[in-house]
Amino acid sequence: MQEINRDSIFDIIVIGAGHAGCEAALAAARMGKRTLILSITLEAVAMMACNPAIGGTGKSQLVREIDALGGQMALNTDKTFIQSRMLNTAKGPAVHSLRAQTDKEHYHREMKKTLEAQQNLELKQGEVTELILSSEEGRRRVLGVRLRTGTEYFSKAVIIATGTFLRGKVFIGESSYESGPNGLAPSYSLADKLIEYGLPMRRFKTGTPARVLAKSLDFSKMTEQKGDEELRAFSFMNEPEELMRPQYSCWLTYTNEKTHEIINANRHRSGLFTGEIVGTGPRYCPSIETKLERFPDKERHQTFIEPEGLDTEEMYIQGMSSSLPEDVQTAFYRTIPGLENAEFARPAYAIEYDCIDPTALKLSLESRDIDGFFCAGQFNGSSGYEEAAAQGLMAGINASLKIDGKEAFVLKRSEAYIGVLIDDLVTKGTDEPYRMMTSRAEYRLMLRQDNADLRLSEKGRALGLVSDERYETLL
Repeated sequence: MQEINRDSIFDIIVIGAGHAGCEAALAAARMGKRTLILSITLEAVAMMACNPAIGGTGKSQLVREIDALGGQMALNTDKTFIQSRMLNTAKGPAVHSLRAQTDKEHYHREMKKTLEAQQNLELKQGEVTELILSSEEGRRRVLGVRLRTGTEYFSKAVIIATGTFLRGKVFIGESSYESGPNGLAPSYSLADKLIEYGLPMRRFKTGTPARVLAKSLDFSKMTEQKGDEELRAFSFMNEPEELMRPQYSCWLTYTNEKTHEIINANRHRSGLFTGEIVGTGPRYCPSIETKLERFPDKERHQTFIEPEGLDTEEMYIQGMSSSLPEDVQTAFYRTIPGLENAEFARPAYAIEYDCIDPTALKLSLESRDIDGFFCAGQFNGSSGYEEAAAQGLMAGINASLKIDGKEAFVLKRSEAYIGVLIDDLVTKGTDEPYRMMTSRAEYRLMLRQDNADLRLSEKGRALGLVSDERYETLL
């Protein structure tokens, strides 16, 4: 038998370097496990393929909990935000939610730097095409992964966090083609293998709006949305005064009767209504054509114009995702006040992808069918960067604990939003991309974003993820 090169042997392998994969790999490495994280392209590391923001209602609670347990998302957001606002301040503290606009390229670069600098962690570019499995006493166990190049890596556990790349297919009007998010290559071979392994896969859909150039917009016709004068840090490790920097405005405008007229007249050209799109889309973040179908009597819909970063003119048109053809997009976007002369950098599109039925997982996020195979992020049927990162952190923790022969780390619904998220997915399942909301947490009066450190830092320290420096901020 050929001897395996030690450079090919790891404790844990993570497939995918999105928000789930990054947290999973960092948690495993920080718990002392030799970890490999593989990305189909290194440009996809912590990529913000949709909105350039972290946090918001129900989501900031997850980010603060990730931070309290020793994760990275809050720290990275504090480094890269360009606007920060506390939402729902007119309501009770249970729903107060911090939201930060980030410079999405800066966010990607900072997270990549963090991965590269982390001890026990190797970041490599490579497409995983299949798992290496063994079968002992009728029970399958994961042994590693095989790449498209034929290279093999071996491990005691594998975490899959592939986002929307599995059998990704993009839809723009009558046009559809195989693609991952942002025009990156999709992963088909691994998706086919997962079906071959008998895992219960399903088809979901999401989408993103067009990006337009700031120089082509008339902001005088919009309402300015400034950041807070009093800044709050996302991470409990940072003090607000350390974060002082210029803040960049977002802008509010609205659709109108003419917008709706153009969309409705061309609805038959959207894959959502022709039947070409078969994946289930997110109920709480619908396309503009779906909004008009669901709310035909509503005279206008709000849309926020958000900067994508400091070194780009691109602006994100929040609330206006679509799968209509480009000519129709151009026509209806230009009916919106301030966008009459909009120049388009990227069209809106819908994307379908494969994910697993999360009821096939344990509360530890390990597969019930394949020993040592953990799942996280949008692969588990969730939507959103924050939901993905929370699952990635938990998968990294539990893969590490399993290797050590220790009991799984499971948060109760009464302990954390993370507990609600995973319990909902694993025990209830989801028939649409799952989004965290404060209404899902029955203990939300206690699970506030401002007390996440008091609730969870002790647990993070017991896991070896909360450093002495971090712990001292709690005392």
